Amino acid sequence: MCGIVGYIGYREAYPIIMKGLQRLEYRGYDSAGIALYDGNQINLSKTKGKVEDLRNKSERDIAINGTLGIGHTRWATHGVPNDVNSHPHYSNSGDLVIIHNGIIENYESVKTELKKRGYVFESDTDTEVLVNLIEEVKKKENVKLGQAVQIALNQVVGAYAIAVFDKQKPDEIVVAKLGSPLAIGIGDKEFFIASDASPFIEFTNNAVYLEDDEMAIIRPGKEIKLRKIKDDAVAYPMVQELQLNLEEIEKGGYDHFMLKEIYEQPRAIKDTYRGRLLADQGLIKMSGIDDNLEKFLNANRIIIVACGTSWHAGLVAEYIFEDLARVPVEVEYASEFRYRNPVITNKDVVIAISQSGETADTLAAIKLAKENGAFVFGVCNVVGSSIARETDAGAYTHAGPEIGVASTKAFTTQITILTLIALKLAKEKGEMSEPRYHEILTELEIIPSKVERALQANPLVEIIADVYKDSENCLYLGRGYNFPVALEGALKLKEISYIHAEGYPAAEMKHGPIALIDEQMPVIVIATKKGHYEKVVSNIQEIKSRKGKIIAIVTEGDEQVRELADHVIEVPETFECLSPLLTTIPLQLLSYHIAVMRGCNVDQPRNLAKSVTVE
Repeated sequence: MCGIVGYIGYREAYPIIMKGLQRLEYRGYDSAGIALYDGNQINLSKTKGKVEDLRNKSERDIAINGTLGIGHTRWATHGVPNDVNSHPHYSNSGDLVIIHNGIIENYESVKTELKKRGYVFESDTDTEVLVNLIEEVKKKENVKLGQAVQIALNQVVGAYAIAVFDKQKPDEIVVAKLGSPLAIGIGDKEFFIASDASPFIEFTNNAVYLEDDEMAIIRPGKEIKLRKIKDDAVAYPMVQELQLNLEEIEKGGYDHFMLKEIYEQPRAIKDTYRGRLLADQGLIKMSGIDDNLEKFLNANRIIIVACGTSWHAGLVAEYIFEDLARVPVEVEYASEFRYRNPVITNKDVVIAISQSGETADTLAAIKLAKENGAFVFGVCNVVGSSIARETDAGAYTHAGPEIGVASTKAFTTQITILTLIALKLAKEKGEMSEPRYHEILTELEIIPSKVERALQANPLVEIIADVYKDSENCLYLGRGYNFPVALEGALKLKEISYIHAEGYPAAEMKHGPIALIDEQMPVIVIATKKGHYEKVVSNIQEIKSRKGKIIAIVTEGDEQVRELADHVIEVPETFECLSPLLTTIPLQLLSYHIAVMRGCNVDQPRNLAKSVTVE
């Protein structure tokens, strides 16, 4: 959940770390801190609030020179957000300094034992316990920092990505990983450490992504040496060339990353199917599917595991797979999957979906599925992420970096990938006629241009947002393929504007939610021409008779719903199976504009972080 940054080399560390923290602030933003070594002492500054608050405080209070440093932007787990609980944390001697992303689950028992040995604690965090455990091991065993870190980590339970240094030996930083992401950027006689590659992309295109249960001692001018934490075995780093570029992680003239990412969707969808969708040849080429086609064709069922927006994409995929390919599908919350003692066999295919590729619950679900013999296929956006490494095969969405905490292009690119898979299976199984197959391929190829047309409704959406910005509650209704879109629309409004919103299948309205409808209740209804149109129109009439305010998402040229609804937003016509790629666009824009008008922090909504890397 937190973002960590470190530097050791010949440059001034402060500007590198501060810029890196700004780029990682999507991972957590309730507090931040930095520790720099200037050749004589450690200068530490930390504060509740944003990275910009840290910049103002550190430049006022401490010396900011030095070529070694570590920084942290926090999403609180243990201990409320305040200055004391912010990272970095000192050991009792003041020699060791640590930053940590993750949770140490047995920290209370370790803390109790350390207190018996005379240690005192200023914060409520598990991280301060860990750094003091490392110090205790270092003293008791009379070992160097790297060995002390290794021994200490074998005594704790939980998840972590850490960076720690010792001012008595300030020519090295020790890093380690289990369950939380950690990348090491490799420069010329310098190294960069971060939760992802964005903090150091302008300095190097080469990076090593630590695997779980690996640690490294990083020294300028020397090769990285990796070791396994559990058994001390030597590990060999695989250097990857980064595909990221600076333009992708800057706002590019937009007011917020979220708006930029909404408008990037035509390009992102096209990049996702580029090289995979060959509509003129009637081909779908996906190596992860082609190499494992029999696994999919012989599967008794497909189980989709995901969280949040990715779960909604999985729900759309359930309709697509069952409708087009006639494969039974179950969609599971990854956070509940392993606690239900699910029945999994070697005849199952599990598709794990995650934008970041680091979602802790989804990773745990993958582990359980593999233990039970299932074939696991990953769908994620981040190259080299944990899910990409842990799954048997997979496909990247190629959406580009998504910085806004509220996922937008992740949703549409995930649906694009899943649609390609479903179409390929439908063709291979003979469940779809050749003309129908070619029609859908051709339509999918031009969907980016239709998304661009859907985005042209933005001025109208902004006007509608102004009408409903002060609402306290909101309902979203959809049927069939667009029921998951209703859920996703409600989630977007909740997470960035803090308006209570719920999504329902339109027919379920009569089973309870209709009691909420009055003249103060805006109801967003997805009412496109394809799929259950007449039934949705009936639902709209029921809402209208109870004085509900109706915002309808309709197919271009619709007149019937226009006569009933208070507001109408048009999207281009397409096949029902592809409609979620269009109907979600105005819902994203509506949430964005309402949040902006309410003065909310769109890119960094309260209590949330982009990557949920802890349970």
